[in-house]
Amino acid sequence: MPRSLPADDGDLTLATTVHRRLRDDILSGRLPPGLKLKLRSLAVQYGAGASPMREALSKLAAEGLAERLEHRGFRVAAAQPDQLAGLIRSRVLAETAALREAIVRGNERWEEEVVLAEHRLNRLARSLDAERFLANPEWEICHQQFHQALLAACEAPPLLAFCERLREEAGRYRALANTMAYPDRDVALEHAEIARAALDRDADRACRLLAEHYERTARFVGADMTRHREAMTCP
Repeated sequence: MPRSLPADDGDLTLATTVHRRLRDDILSGRLPPGLKLKLRSLAVQYGAGASPMREALSKLAAEGLAERLEHRGFRVAAAQPDQLAGLIRSRVLAETAALREAIVRGNERWEEEVVLAEHRLNRLARSLDAERFLANPEWEICHQQFHQALLAACEAPPLLAFCERLREEAGRYRALANTMAYPDRDVALEHAEIARAALDRDADRACRLLAEHYERTARFVGADMTRHREAMTCP
């Protein structure tokens, strides 16, 4: 007979599942910044008991996605426009370091993966309906895969894991800003130029283009978040 899991193992598994669902909901903006995370309500909503729910919330707090309130539980971490600058600066520093290593270490397989990822991405429209700000989920997936492909050959898993965490946090700001349009900007061309510089093994140019790519997005996202916040505070 198979060995049954102890209760604690079951709680750990459930806590992991709940953590992932909560994390996805925070990163997507479905749980907005500052929202009080009430244990009883969450337990009903996510189908988990108090113990795995506390474990999940504690892990989110350790990751910086939730804030622990003294004797008052948890709330979703803040996401202010002025915090975005530090996040993007961290992302640029981490990803340009990884990109330099990938350019040095990348082989023909890496080159093929970059070319394929860029081709798949640029076949797609970023928005399904720009007028209604309807995001294209397939574009988002391919966008993620393109940036992952650029760094994949750096052979430093902890650095790649850190880059992925920063990417997810930056994605949260984009989701909160609901930025679907970038006036006077050719995002597809930016991706193509980054890929070409990387494949040409021009590390300085590739890193500069990648940094500019993220910094441009941050300016649009930060401006949109500021406008939304001002609109909410207007009488």
